Amino acid sequence: MSGFVSVTRRTALGAGVALLASRGARAAGYPDRPIRIVVPYTPGGTTDVAARFVAEPLSKALGQPVVVENRPGANSIVGAGAVAASPPDGYSFAVVIGAHAANATLYKGKLPFDPVASFAPVSLMMLAPLVLGANARLPFTDLAGMLAFAKARPGTLNYGSSGIGAAAHLTMEDLQVRTGIQMVHVPYRGTAPALQDLISGNIGVMFDSFSSLRAQFESGAVRPIGFASATRPAWAPNIPTFIESGLPDFVSSTWCLLLAPASTPREIVERVSAEVAKIVRDPAATERLRGLGFDAVGSSPEEAGTFLRGEVDRWAKVIAAANVTIE
Repeated sequence: MSGFVSVTRRTALGAGVALLASRGARAAGYPDRPIRIVVPYTPGGTTDVAARFVAEPLSKALGQPVVVENRPGANSIVGAGAVAASPPDGYSFAVVIGAHAANATLYKGKLPFDPVASFAPVSLMMLAPLVLGANARLPFTDLAGMLAFAKARPGTLNYGSSGIGAAAHLTMEDLQVRTGIQMVHVPYRGTAPALQDLISGNIGVMFDSFSSLRAQFESGAVRPIGFASATRPAWAPNIPTFIESGLPDFVSSTWCLLLAPASTPREIVERVSAEVAKIVRDPAATERLRGLGFDAVGSSPEEAGTFLRGEVDRWAKVIAAANVTIE
């Protein structure tokens, strides 16, 4: 029996060494074919913009095509799930935003993957502080006016978001909890249809990134109410923050985080992370990102993992306090 156990252990050890050697060989020759970045949303939104921003320069850096694939559906679960189920070989990545972190709580026990454990964090690529916009026909111009309007009409002012669990949705829920106002949530499948209804007046207000709302601010169709940021962004110095407007510590952003399937070779994760950091931190790229309403980050894999876990915890508390459900 002892001989059998010894042989079995040697066999298992040999298999483990062979597996590591195989992964090392794959990493050494990486990449040798096209890479895909899955965006779990429709084209044109914040996530899509971020993915396409890095795709072309990443392709040049790695010497292989980097293709952006839009896989929308089920509050980003379809696209993220496709990557979680992909081989961990460095040829499939996902760009996720706040909804991915919120899904850990909203869909607890119902997801086909774990939003943290099923992935290898690669890079927190960029952040975009959220800004609140209001239909220009509404009779208020600042946060105080909006709160007074909403408090006088509980349950009548409606707001849109790109979907249940999106950072824009949960930020508005947090605002309601902290100020005592009551509004009606109208979720959409992406930012574009929500923005159209904001312009037409079918919804009154919504949070989103500055890049999504900038054209409407400039046209006058939508009025900026304030940024959920610690300080006024350099690209929009005339729009006040919620903190300035009397709401202490009200800070929230959407973000774009690059993930690979769990067990992707460490060498590949670190290489892609380093290339992404070079791309977004390049001075010209950083300036372009500011023009789109983003702050460049380009974090390490460890920093990205810490950030993601923190966002899961943060939104879990908001979801519980506001009693948010997926129904």
